[in-house]
Amino acid sequence: MTTTSSLSQTPLFDLHGELGAKMVPFAGYEMPIQYPMGILKEHLHTRAQAGLFDVSHMGQVRLTGASAAAQLETLVPVDIVDLPVGMQRYALFTNEQGGILDDLMVARLGQEEFFIVVNAACKEQDIAHLKQNIKQGCVVEELADRALLALQGPAAATVLARHVPEVAKMIFMNITAAQVLGELCYISRSGYTGEDGYEISVPAYKADALARLLLAEPEVAPIGLGARDSLRLEAGLCLYGHDIDIHTSPIEGSLLWALSKVRRPGGERAGGYPGADTISTHIANGVQKKRVGLLPKEKVPVREGAEIQDEAGRVVGHISSGGFGPTLGKPVAMGYVESSVAALGTQLFAIVRGKPVPVEVAKTPFVPQNYYRG
Repeated sequence: MTTTSSLSQTPLFDLHGELGAKMVPFAGYEMPIQYPMGILKEHLHTRAQAGLFDVSHMGQVRLTGASAAAQLETLVPVDIVDLPVGMQRYALFTNEQGGILDDLMVARLGQEEFFIVVNAACKEQDIAHLKQNIKQGCVVEELADRALLALQGPAAATVLARHVPEVAKMIFMNITAAQVLGELCYISRSGYTGEDGYEISVPAYKADALARLLLAEPEVAPIGLGARDSLRLEAGLCLYGHDIDIHTSPIEGSLLWALSKVRRPGGERAGGYPGADTISTHIANGVQKKRVGLLPKEKVPVREGAEIQDEAGRVVGHISSGGFGPTLGKPVAMGYVESSVAALGTQLFAIVRGKPVPVEVAKTPFVPQNYYRG
């Protein structure tokens, strides 16, 4: 990682230039928003074949120690203690008010070794949070010398198995350590598009070679942040700082599924994480607002921040993410609305440039998830 002006660059910065990427500032990095193919075609290519994403701006952390699982479990409402070796789980850092500090992926590489991926914009605070709260006999180590690539789409398994045959046997949320180009890589069968695919943690100095190896495959095209956002939005996946943040609890964010049953009220290891009392109350009594999917009824994209009104013109919420869904061929959005109008099929209005655009509360994901579960 090198720095020019105030922005950092990933190990693939020069490759992005070669590929004709349009670069933009994102989470403190110069990142590709799109390539010459364009966002629409990049999105559809990922759904049809395989897209390669540079996600090296994300934070990577290794956590080791005999009590690593027990200590990490005090920070998240998720079952870490019983997470099997070779499996990964979606998790949330919560604060004392029950808000979400960040969402992250936690993988168990060994009995006393965890691999954690956190969001780029939150990585400094997340690593400080881990170091402050996980101590006794444990080591929190930022893996700043590693890059992260995501290979996503229905052809991802075929492509990667040509070079790393063992990945074909993996199922969704498996993780393995494997030799790639002579280096130890951590490969998980997961991603942020709703498609089958992999995320590959590779030593930074080998990232360029790995990216070129994968891009040489006929099914693979480079994909930028623009299509990454439209893909995750169609898949109903949250973007931290937009769809979830410190002011939303997991229940308000419609993320009850992410709270392991063993950690919920009545579970064997219920509570014991920041904000557990508030979140337990939300589970028991419901919440005032909820994140919902929204389908605009006109071909007008509704954007983040737009007000949502009911049929009487009363403000009942706001859009948290919105844009065009290329797979569906129409606009899609997510937002927060009062629970009284959160039922599927409820007719509401998003205010776009002062005009009401009809929207309907809809089920997410907007397109079927294609994760490989074996």
